[in-house]
Amino acid sequence: MQVSTEFQALLDSGATTICRCWQVLRTDGVRFGFTDHDRDLAFDGQVFLAGTGMDASALETSTGLSVDNGQAAGALSAAGLTDADILAGRFDRADVVQWLVNWADVAVRELVFRGTMGEIRRGSAAFEVELRSLSEGLNKPLGRGYVPGCDATLGDGRCGVDLAIAGRVESVAVLAISNARRLQVSAVPSADSGWFASGQMCWLSGANAGVVSVIKIDAGTPELRDIELWEELRAPVVVGDTAELVVGCDKRAETCQKKFNNFLNFRGFPNIPGEDWVTDFPRSDGANNGGSLFSG
Repeated sequence: MQVSTEFQALLDSGATTICRCWQVLRTDGVRFGFTDHDRDLAFDGQVFLAGTGMDASALETSTGLSVDNGQAAGALSAAGLTDADILAGRFDRADVVQWLVNWADVAVRELVFRGTMGEIRRGSAAFEVELRSLSEGLNKPLGRGYVPGCDATLGDGRCGVDLAIAGRVESVAVLAISNARRLQVSAVPSADSGWFASGQMCWLSGANAGVVSVIKIDAGTPELRDIELWEELRAPVVVGDTAELVVGCDKRAETCQKKFNNFLNFRGFPNIPGEDWVTDFPRSDGANNGGSLFSG
């Protein structure tokens, strides 16, 4: 890591006025600042709180494009940092920046890490979080896959579906709770049963505000809608909490054509042969053309 001339001069002097500062920026825009110094520090419009118990393991850096990760730990007593927010997933994929700072002159500092929060492990009074560097994004396959289903996200530029059309996003309120995955919400008379299956439930109020859940089953009736989610909600839900239901898409060509009239923008390959066709063998009787792929 190359450092500035000023910071290198501080290191060469043997001074012991160096501390670490972290800034955490959640995906909802809420920011937090922490330091392992014994008093609060401030720079770039952010106050870095002391007394939070924050500590970090040494961040390993390497040449090339290999992934550089680390860990940080701290107390749950920091202002605004609660176990409930961690449980609700509000810190998932939050941006993290770390500096080495001269606490005697905060203008002399050096950026040493930039990345995102990974897995968070919680204890009775503290947490430990994996820090994933920017190079973590290189640790995944790139390019387009040839698959039968559409690989676009509903409503994005490649999809082209207009979610602003009436009936595609509906506000509802929770009427009853069966468990952390299944709940009943107010009716949406204009939407048939299953209309929101494979869609999203974007929470507007309550302990889950800002959380986006994926809908597994949508059983609609004229009186209410029975919603089952793929994953349990990590924060409690109460009657009266509100959310938006976003229409679902199962990525099939038939759904794209009939439900959204959007087949021209379909990004899948519905007629691509399946694995059974690739591994098949010649036959002397009847057709052997991958018919099982089309239920033929």
